[in-house]
Amino acid sequence: MMRRTPIPAAGHGLLLVGIMLVAATLRAPIVGLAPMFGMIRETTGISAAEAGMLTTLPLIAFAVISPFAAVLARKHGMERSLFGALILIAFGVGLRATGPVWSLFLGTATLGAGIAIANVLLPSLLKRDFPTRIASLTGAYVLTTGLVAALASAVAVPLAELPGSGWHVALASTLIFPAIALIAWIPQLRLHSAPTKEMVAPPHGGPIWRSALAWQVTAFMSLSSLVYYLLVSWLPSILTEAGYSAGVAGSLHGVSQVATAVPGLILGPIVTRMKDQRAIALGVSLVATVSFLGLWLYPPLAIVWIALFGFGTGSTFILSLAFMSMRASSTRQAAALSGMAQCVGYCFAAAGPPLAGLIHDVTGSWDIMLASCVVLSLALGAFGVLAGRAAVV
Repeated sequence: MMRRTPIPAAGHGLLLVGIMLVAATLRAPIVGLAPMFGMIRETTGISAAEAGMLTTLPLIAFAVISPFAAVLARKHGMERSLFGALILIAFGVGLRATGPVWSLFLGTATLGAGIAIANVLLPSLLKRDFPTRIASLTGAYVLTTGLVAALASAVAVPLAELPGSGWHVALASTLIFPAIALIAWIPQLRLHSAPTKEMVAPPHGGPIWRSALAWQVTAFMSLSSLVYYLLVSWLPSILTEAGYSAGVAGSLHGVSQVATAVPGLILGPIVTRMKDQRAIALGVSLVATVSFLGLWLYPPLAIVWIALFGFGTGSTFILSLAFMSMRASSTRQAAALSGMAQCVGYCFAAAGPPLAGLIHDVTGSWDIMLASCVVLSLALGAFGVLAGRAAVV
């Protein structure tokens, strides 16, 4: 297999553009769906629990597909594997916009598989080709992901409400992101390079699964993912039931995505300088707790609570990723811990949105879900204190 050879500055620039365009595809197709759940349910007749499955399917794909991304990259090369991931995302976006309910679900699962592969391979590309700029470029990549997701959320309802349009057209509009990324990635196809060594650790099994600290990191990742996807899935529905219009609810959903991206710019350098991360893990978890309390008890200040939610859960996600490296004693152990935490975490989070939708169908209220998020975010803080200790597995 051909290895990556040094490339000139212009080539680095082209690669960076390609990486950022791939990053733009990683969240928008998922979060851009939530503002239109009401429209989709009206026209298809699916229940709230079934609508929640549309958020759950990509999470299941993350848990199932992610461990095999490195195998794919070793066989076909990272560049070609990423190109294949973009094709899956584009195909899934197009399929789910064709109309039938079965295509809505199958398309969502397909794009989730593509996103899972890209999620695993992009950080390895950054570490291999930009080893001295990992923190700044990871921040830029997280910010790009959040801003594009915010745009997709904000324009979804206005696009769907245009004359002669509908939710199918609004869903299809996100095809522009993988389409542009595919074009930009074509120059990379001449390369066929292997993934970095830290990606080849086994995805499951081994001593790491018997470590208490590893399970504490996994619990922190699991709860962070669960509370994030619970609210991201149902926030527009919560807001419309609180009296906001669908358009405003979609825009506020976009605000949550921007706020989620902000910690990527400021938290990384701070975390690496701290002796341990117990205080910051507890602090940002409490920020998330306050946001859920506010949405539950006083929704008229939704923009404040949503901004706090985005910052709090964005911070806990970054800490989750940091713990996977900082609590490990080697790169291979970090890869094993990452595989464990993400596999368990996304499986755990996948149950949340459809269960919340089912509870809403039974009770006619989001109160139980929001109260549960308060409790879960307090538990998140407790596990953050355990996982944030200056210790290694």
